[in-house]
Amino acid sequence: MINRFAGTAIVVLALAAPAVAHAQGVPGGIERGARDGERAAGPVGAVVGGTIGGVVGGVAGILGVDDRPQFRSYVVEQRHPSYRYRDEVRVGVVLPGDGVTYYEVPDRFGRASEYRYTVVNDRTVLVDPRTHKVVEIIE
Repeated sequence: MINRFAGTAIVVLALAAPAVAHAQGVPGGIERGARDGERAAGPVGAVVGGTIGGVVGGVAGILGVDDRPQFRSYVVEQRHPSYRYRDEVRVGVVLPGDGVTYYEVPDRFGRASEYRYTVVNDRTVLVDPRTHKVVEIIE
């Protein structure tokens, strides 16, 4: 029984790894890892995939760990005004289309250049340009 569980977990890890590598933060990583793990190995796969997806997504995110300090410095140099948002700024919040200015992310920041950034309540956030949904908060 234990060997069967270990074997299933190994298969799930191997199958879910590519999807987990592309996770967008902890929430996106959990969701994507659970979905892919469930497809690969059922309910046990969903639990294992969600756990791994959350860990990897939280570490990697959209903006690589090495790029974060450079990106923060870049944003500070730009001196963009901060938009005042009355609710909590968190991943998943959809910002309004009017009143918020969205800026392009330079190509040197790799995959993050597919997104836009803005400053909300003095916090830099990456936003999906199509939906205005916050996908990552840059701390």
